[in-house]
Amino acid sequence: MEKPTIVIALGGNAILSTDASSTAQQLVKLIQKGYQIVISHGNGPQVGNLLIQQQVADSKENPAMPLDTCVAMTQGSIGYWLENALLKELEAAGLKKEVATLITQAVVSENDPAFQNPTKPIGPFLTEAAAQTLMNETNTLYKEDAGRGWRKVVPSPKPLSIQEHQIIKTLIANEIITICGGGGGIPVVGKELTGVEAVIDKDFSSEKIAGLTDADLFVILTGVENVAINFGKKDEQKLKKVTVKELENYIKQGQFEPGSMLPKVEAAIKYVKAKPLNKAVITSLEKLSEFGEQEVGTEIVFE
Repeated sequence: MEKPTIVIALGGNAILSTDASSTAQQLVKLIQKGYQIVISHGNGPQVGNLLIQQQVADSKENPAMPLDTCVAMTQGSIGYWLENALLKELEAAGLKKEVATLITQAVVSENDPAFQNPTKPIGPFLTEAAAQTLMNETNTLYKEDAGRGWRKVVPSPKPLSIQEHQIIKTLIANEIITICGGGGGIPVVGKELTGVEAVIDKDFSSEKIAGLTDADLFVILTGVENVAINFGKKDEQKLKKVTVKELENYIKQGQFEPGSMLPKVEAAIKYVKAKPLNKAVITSLEKLSEFGEQEVGTEIVFE
């Protein structure tokens, strides 16, 4: 019998430094239960730090790396941290498994409307004056970010496909633990896979990976155990099991914060609509070890 495959989307905050041991411990507990896992991850904190370093050192002799290259760099560094943490925990658990990190490109459309409306803030916070100077000099767009300062904003297009999805399927077939889709994938366009200055939401690229690899389960990890409606209010209600239609109604009510829970819910809906016999789960990293023993987090089902 084939092992069920789970695609797990980790947030960048789950791997804030080179110490990814606590994350690896939770993932190994799943492997011990017989699951084949594919891990995707965010890179928000890491690519933000890298962009600051690039900006500080930028000169004619040593120009800053473009954003798509920075995403590739963080895929390598985070994959390296997580891969070694997993190998250490696998050895401690007495499991002989191979782990591979795959540089992953997400194909997007040049005509995606996101390119006409950049909304994704990246990089350091600046004063308004500094932001205005850069906008005049570099033809880039900066916006105020929640009163904390001005930040560069870039497009966040939806992924059409994952260039390396067949390779991921091969790794799964050979029971190799796969780390891929880092930072939402490197955004590329056209047959030549030309890199573009954009950031892809890792929840949407993870959904695309789950669908293209025929995963049995799609899990999105976040900072809370359950999706909730009326979040933070007296009548807050945690959702245990919810249908696609119910979630779509909650979205219409404005229940989920854009840039936070909303993309996670939308990605889960997209996966379940494409694979109506499967389910998606949104929960916290700490709840991963309970999979297979009891109902965990918020389960999204077709009907």
